Amino acid sequence: MPSTWIDTHAHLDDDRFHGDLPAVLERATSVGLERIVVVATTALDSPRCVALAEQHPLLRATVGIQPNHVAEESPTAWDEVVALSNHPTVVALGETGLDRYWDRTPFPQQEDYFARHLELARKLDRAVVIHCREAEADVLRMLRAEYDRHGPIHAVMHSFTGDAATAEACLAMGLFISFAGMLTYKNAQALRDVATVVPLDRVVVETDCPYLAPAPHRGKRNEPAFVVHTAAVLAQTLGVSLETIAEHTTRNARKLFGC
Repeated sequence: MPSTWIDTHAHLDDDRFHGDLPAVLERATSVGLERIVVVATTALDSPRCVALAEQHPLLRATVGIQPNHVAEESPTAWDEVVALSNHPTVVALGETGLDRYWDRTPFPQQEDYFARHLELARKLDRAVVIHCREAEADVLRMLRAEYDRHGPIHAVMHSFTGDAATAEACLAMGLFISFAGMLTYKNAQALRDVATVVPLDRVVVETDCPYLAPAPHRGKRNEPAFVVHTAAVLAQTLGVSLETIAEHTTRNARKLFGC
């Protein structure tokens, strides 16, 4: 049986896909993708992600507000996300989380919205897609508080770039770890070392397209079909077959998102 894949994080609502999305999806299915999760970053693009998932059976959507965009949102933005969160194509809340690299949203406001996403996802029994950039200690602090109150957290650390201790802490709280194109870069040996501590039953793969294209496409527009390049490097890193990575990452993504 041919290998099947799920790209767990794609921004197909991006303008860079407006001219050729059908061709992008055709290339994805040609290499075995059976599902692509289209991830929202604002209240404005949340309905766009839902609309794409309605139009294309290959797609599922998330709704949410990424931390760097929180400060620029309208007073009704969160209510708009909540209103969409029960849509049948929506499989997760986010992306949400914390970011200390950019200074676009006051940190207490980021924390407030991260907590809102976690609470809503728990109430709806949805996964949470977590963005973390130079804020690992803060994300772990909030996740531990959530875990201590409510138990295992149904979530994924998207485009993981943290260290092994952060990965192990997230795994202990029930999260999945997702690797993107950076895993393939020559200067990313430290990240590949981290990948070796993530069990096969807790790892997923993503593109984060149109960003972070993996080798050998680095510098180009990323797209879901390229997820197989990241998977190939993951297989090599873990010393297993590509088919083994396909089997586990697809099963894990189905469990994570229910799709």
